[in-house]
Amino acid sequence: MKSKYYLKFTGKYLLRMITLLFAVSVISFVLVSLSPVDPVQQYVGSVPNVSVEQREKIAEYWGLNDPPVERFLAWGNSLLHGDFGVSLLYRRPVLDIIKEKFVASLALMLTAWVFSGIFGFAMGCVMGVFHGRWPDKILKKLCLIMCSIPTFWIGIVFLMIFSVQLGWFPMGMSVPAGVPAEEVTLLQRIHHLILPALTLSFLSFSNVALHTREKLVDVLESDYVLFAKARGESSWSILKRHGFRNILLPAVTMQFGSFSELFGGSVLAENVFSYPGLGAAASAAGMGSDIPLLLGITLFSTLFVFLGNMLANMIYGIVDPQIREGYRNE
Repeated sequence: MKSKYYLKFTGKYLLRMITLLFAVSVISFVLVSLSPVDPVQQYVGSVPNVSVEQREKIAEYWGLNDPPVERFLAWGNSLLHGDFGVSLLYRRPVLDIIKEKFVASLALMLTAWVFSGIFGFAMGCVMGVFHGRWPDKILKKLCLIMCSIPTFWIGIVFLMIFSVQLGWFPMGMSVPAGVPAEEVTLLQRIHHLILPALTLSFLSFSNVALHTREKLVDVLESDYVLFAKARGESSWSILKRHGFRNILLPAVTMQFGSFSELFGGSVLAENVFSYPGLGAAASAAGMGSDIPLLLGITLFSTLFVFLGNMLANMIYGIVDPQIREGYRNE
C-alpha cells in the first residue's frame, strides 16, 4: 500500500512540477522580452569600435530578430538539451555558474535551516512550558520584533557588533581574502559561514518558535494532559510523551515550508556579507541585465523550492498515516 501511495504521490507532483516550470518559463520569457534593456548592448558593454553591422550579426546569431514565439521555442529546445546559454557577466555557461554558486548557497541555507529549526523549536518549547509567565512574555515579544526586522538590517547590525567591534568573525566572503582555494581549511570556511547563516536563520526561526508555542499550549491545556497531571505524572514526562509527539509534525511543516523564505532571504544576506552564492549571482544578473543567467537562476530556484515542498509532504506522509490516507482517497 505504501508503494502504491508513493507512486501516486510522485506522479501527481511530477505533473505539477512540469506545469509549474512551463508556466514560470513562459512568464519569465515574456517579462524579459518586454524589458527595455538591449541584450546586445549589455553583451558588448564598454567595448569600443563595435560597428552597427557587428551588432546586427550578434542579434542575428542570438535570434533576436525572430518572432517571440520562435525565440521561446528555440530557448525551450536548448533547455531540454541542457543548454542554458552563456552568462553575459561571467562569459561562461550559465549551468556551470549555477552549479558553482549553488554549492556555496546550499551550505549557507542548510546551516541557516538547521539553526532556525533548533533555535525555533527550543524557544517555542520554552515559551509553551512557561505559558503566561515572564519568560514566555519576554521571548514572545522578542520573536514578534524579530519577525518584522528585515534581513539586511540584521546582517548589518551583526557585522557592526561581531565583526567590527568584537572582531569574532570576518567582515564577509566565504574564504579569507588572498588565500588560494586549495589552501583554505574547513575551519576557515565554517568561520566565514556562521555569521551569514545566523542572519539568514532569523527569517524563519521566529515563525517556528511562535507556531510551536501555540501548538504546545494547546496540547498542555488538553483533557488528556490534565488527566495525566491528575495521575501524578511529572511535567517532563508529560512534555516528552505528549508534548513533543504532538508538536513535532507542525514544527516540521513550518520548517520545510521555510525553503522559499531562505532562498529569497539568501539574496539579501549574501549581498550584505559579499558571500559568493546563488543569491548574489541573481542580484548581479538583475542589476547587470544578464538575461541568460537571470532566467537560468529563476528556473533553478523554482525547481529547488518545489522539490523542497515535495520532500516535506513526503515526510508528512511518513510521520502521519492520516495524510497518506487522504492522498489515497483523492
